[in-house]
Amino acid sequence: MSEERKKNERAQRPRSPRVPVDFSVLLEGSAPGGESFEVQAEAVKVSRGGATLITDVSVNVGAIVRLTPPFGRPLDAEVNGVWHDDADGRQRIGVKLLDPNGWFAE
Repeated sequence: MSEERKKNERAQRPRSPRVPVDFSVLLEGSAPGGESFEVQAEAVKVSRGGATLITDVSVNVGAIVRLTPPFGRPLDAEVNGVWHDDADGRQRIGVKLLDPNGWFAE
């Protein structure tokens, strides 16, 4: 395997492991048109510094949202991906938590 390919594979790997989960979070933010929203979303994967959520709300990459899990305190996050899963047709968003301690922030 070439060094370039190894470098690309390392760059595509997540920085911390993703763990499958199933819990609801309150998702708050602003839609692309500027309207505020407050909806329930489903967390399906989490890592130390982020999450994948299922939600029907329209949101742009780069938007700042607030997540309130059923445990802990509200956390601000940046949307870093929006896609539809071909398996179930539902929209997913990827978020990066803005606090460097992620889910474990005090």
